[in-house]
Amino acid sequence: MKIGIVCYPTFGGSGVVATELGLAMSRKGHEVHFITYSQPVRLDLLSPNVHFHEVHVPDYALFHYQPYELALSSRLVNVIKTYGIDVLHVHYAIPHAYAAYMTKKMLEDMGIKLPIVTTLHGTDITLVGSHPFYKAAVTFSINQSDVVTTVSESLKQDTEKLFKIYKDIKVIPNFIDLTTHVDPQKCERHVLAEPNERIISHISNFRPVKRIADVIDIFKLIRETIPSKLIMVGDGPEKAAAEDQVSAYGLANDVVFLGKSREINQVLCYSDLFLLPSEAESFGLAALEAMAFGVPVVSSNTGGLPELNINGQTGYFSNVGDVIAMAEQAKRILSDDKTLNQFKTNAKNHSIRYDINDIMPLYEAAYEEAVQLVQ
Repeated sequence: MKIGIVCYPTFGGSGVVATELGLAMSRKGHEVHFITYSQPVRLDLLSPNVHFHEVHVPDYALFHYQPYELALSSRLVNVIKTYGIDVLHVHYAIPHAYAAYMTKKMLEDMGIKLPIVTTLHGTDITLVGSHPFYKAAVTFSINQSDVVTTVSESLKQDTEKLFKIYKDIKVIPNFIDLTTHVDPQKCERHVLAEPNERIISHISNFRPVKRIADVIDIFKLIRETIPSKLIMVGDGPEKAAAEDQVSAYGLANDVVFLGKSREINQVLCYSDLFLLPSEAESFGLAALEAMAFGVPVVSSNTGGLPELNINGQTGYFSNVGDVIAMAEQAKRILSDDKTLNQFKTNAKNHSIRYDINDIMPLYEAAYEEAVQLVQ
């Protein structure tokens, strides 16, 4: 099958999922075409089955904001005609589902039928999509898609609550490539911590929704009784304030800011605990990646996190903003090696349920269904 994939090519979860899915599809023999404004960050190597088509947005003084949707739909028409794409999979409702619909209508005038699968990832629905300026367009675009999926039951419920959707929405969770790992013998903990110290990590885009200040507050409370180091991976608008907060707490020697890093696996390899106290998480892909490395998670109970992080088994969750409860839960996990090792084992075993090889067939079935619907 020839699959077109439209996504944001950034470090965000939706772009990572879209890229990893496309690469996995290519390894199964499908021909995959990524169409976006720059090469996705995890698309390091192109192959005979993987292609990238850049969307160029001309800079015209007439436009205050350049019309990306127009450029994207025009590029999609060109790629789909040239390469005979069988199905288009768009990740994120805005602007991708809308551009896909325009593409579909243009191709209809040329006698070409285009099946569209739309995957909703979270903020495109709960934050941006629900805004009055966009709500009508998002509702229309979702309903005009042939197959619609979400990454969690929570997001499905939010979508159906916020929009008048008459399409059936399938829940296909995010996934992990369990073949990706770091040899424990090469996991050099001593580079960052003393033998008696625990290593705690957080990975995100440092947006307000991630509640970066809570991460540091939780760590401060942990550090009062348990020797530990905090590794902060990522970059974004909250990073400068976080650095100031660390300095104000006198924790500069105990907190390491790595910025945007491609060494995620190495960080998780030597982590003992992962913190994710987010305001909103449609799924929690970063938490799943941590679990795959045997790292227990202390999180908020928002969105899809309670579906992923099993309270008392793979970690714990508490109400958003309850840093005291999260710190106590973290201490419970980190207090002794026996408890920590049990949580690590539980987290690793639970992550197996999200193996990409088990999730990928669900998307293949969605593609087949979309193709059948337009015939």
